Amino acid sequence: MSFVVRMSRLSVQSTTNLPCMFCGCVDDCAEKFGEKKNYPEHDLTLHYYCLLLSSGIWQRGEEDEGIYGFLVCDIKKEINRARKLRCCICKNRGASIGCVFPRCKRSYHYPCGVGRECIFQFTDSFRSYCWEHRPVQKIVSSQTDSCSPCTICLESVVQVPSYHILCSPCCKTSWFHRNCLQYQALSAGLFFFRCTVCNNKEIFQEEMLRMGIHIPERDASWELEENAFQELLVRYQHCDASKCVCPSGREYSSPDSKWEIIRCQCCGSSGTHRDCSSLQDFSQSWECPECKSIECTPGKRSRPPSLGPPDRRECLNFGMEHSSPKCPRLSTPKRKMVIRHIRSLERPVSDILHELRLQINTHLTCIMLIQKDSLWKSSIDCFQNSKFSPSGILQVKFTGRKLRMVCKQPNGSIAEYFGLLLNEIRHSSLLEGNEHKNISLNSDALQNNLYYEAGRMVALALVHGGPAPGFFSQTLFRCLIHDPQHVQPVIEDVADPNVATAILTIQSCQRIAQLKSAIVQYFDYLQKTGSLHLVQSVSDKYMLIKGMLSHHVIQRVQEPLESFKQGLKTMGVLEKIQAYPSAFWNVLCLGPETLTAKALTELFTITFATGLDLKQQNDCLSFWTDYLEDAEEGTARISLKDILNFATGLDSIPPACLEPQPSIKFNQFHPKAQPTAYKNINRMEVPAYSSYLAFTLSMEKAISSILMNT
Repeated sequence: MSFVVRMSRLSVQSTTNLPCMFCGCVDDCAEKFGEKKNYPEHDLTLHYYCLLLSSGIWQRGEEDEGIYGFLVCDIKKEINRARKLRCCICKNRGASIGCVFPRCKRSYHYPCGVGRECIFQFTDSFRSYCWEHRPVQKIVSSQTDSCSPCTICLESVVQVPSYHILCSPCCKTSWFHRNCLQYQALSAGLFFFRCTVCNNKEIFQEEMLRMGIHIPERDASWELEENAFQELLVRYQHCDASKCVCPSGREYSSPDSKWEIIRCQCCGSSGTHRDCSSLQDFSQSWECPECKSIECTPGKRSRPPSLGPPDRRECLNFGMEHSSPKCPRLSTPKRKMVIRHIRSLERPVSDILHELRLQINTHLTCIMLIQKDSLWKSSIDCFQNSKFSPSGILQVKFTGRKLRMVCKQPNGSIAEYFGLLLNEIRHSSLLEGNEHKNISLNSDALQNNLYYEAGRMVALALVHGGPAPGFFSQTLFRCLIHDPQHVQPVIEDVADPNVATAILTIQSCQRIAQLKSAIVQYFDYLQKTGSLHLVQSVSDKYMLIKGMLSHHVIQRVQEPLESFKQGLKTMGVLEKIQAYPSAFWNVLCLGPETLTAKALTELFTITFATGLDLKQQNDCLSFWTDYLEDAEEGTARISLKDILNFATGLDSIPPACLEPQPSIKFNQFHPKAQPTAYKNINRMEVPAYSSYLAFTLSMEKAISSILMNT
């Protein structure tokens, strides 16, 4: 069980600037290091966890004796012992904690061990394990790289056990972030900490203690707070009528009388006197004006007007006609009901993608060997490799060789690579359409799981700093955020000229005889696709066209569409698209914004080599800003896209922003020096020219030579 801790009677002083005598850190974060206290009578300042986990000390006193039951003489002996040991991580002395694995000689400070992902067990003898010998969870998962929400914070979790990601041992279906579990354990305490899904306590706590989660032996924090739930007992007692006629005021309420305050039956957060709202019947309920004004037709979901499916005829681009008297509408709304609308949260897409980037494991690097002349095939080989990790740091090496070679250093920009890869996807047989694409039906690609890989590529391009795709059709985007069966395509989604001709032929029918003739002409296709219906008037053609569109654009490609969506779930991207559709609309469907000189000025950081005086620095800065403005106005031979491509390999600023941030460094002038780009680190180096003409000519020469080679 966890250590029983009581407050010591020793005097405690402020410890803001005093370092812990074990680890030497001045940090006072109780959640990370335990409470830090200063005991001036013993000249000691200690983190609770540093004391508790030190390897050479035991709790020999009673719980209220010494410091947390540790005798002061024992603590000082342990401090002296630790001073002789050097931390294997920071190389400083005072490493009081050692790995308990046999023959492992590693010693470290507690904060250093936490940073190096060591495991500290707050139970039994308070053992510690280094990063190499720490306990791990062995989970057999049928779906590799699948994602599910952390059941505490609800953010996406890749279902691969690691130091930062833990799986529940009891129900096997819940996954957690380590930090989420630790904060919940500190809040819930020993008596309330349990699995958030199956509510198991014993098995769950035993496993979490083994994996280094500290569970304090105390009541839950919400139980310790005085009058924590008192506001729940307060009932609303105020008359909100525009004119209150009660002589005793708006706060007065007399039960079972005309001055009784009754609350809104919908929200309960507004009230009125019965007489102030002319409620004569004592059994009569009341609704506040706000709730009365919020109405919608039953059976219809409220959708954002910009993203919800448009009217059936409007999306087919047909003229509005009156319904036939022979075919009345099947159902009509009988009454209206009150429903409260909740506006969806809006966040900048850059913030959302930055949040997803936090899943990237900075200790894992994956270098991809890519052949530019067969970029699609070599990318598929990399993505389907069992050692490929989407949550690692991705680096790319472009090569012209067909044989695998030893890759020592990456030579390409990962943002440039994803830009090329998205262009390959856009023009591949997986999609169809002109400018805006829908999923096509390719049996070979479906069999080889290429739709799933394409979805993964789009997801990773967004997270790892690739450009905005911008080629999704409105229909495809709606299929991502809604059930595809409820999405109505438009004629522009049809890429097959034969199907488009059939739809346009039926659409052009103005008389019932023409419509029946068209049905006979395309009878086999209508019957095969399930779009054939009995027609009694010309307006019934819309029903035929709706069925043809739905079958060709959605039902026919349902399996590849689902596979593509599964790929988009990588690193939780699809979940974010569904949660924030307005933020991702521009990224997936409209593409990047137009570049401006101001945007590039703010994007690039400017540095100067040592030796450049203030005048040279001002000249370089002036040349750069003037050159960007000339490129924007079209007076320069080079465009803003060319400049950005020269430095980063991209034609636009990606939605996740570029990492590292693009920079331009001005060096000392040398006659043979030319502007040089290092795309893998998003940096340009330019000589400090003495005139604007020399600057522009050298930039145009360097950028033009790169563009000609590509």
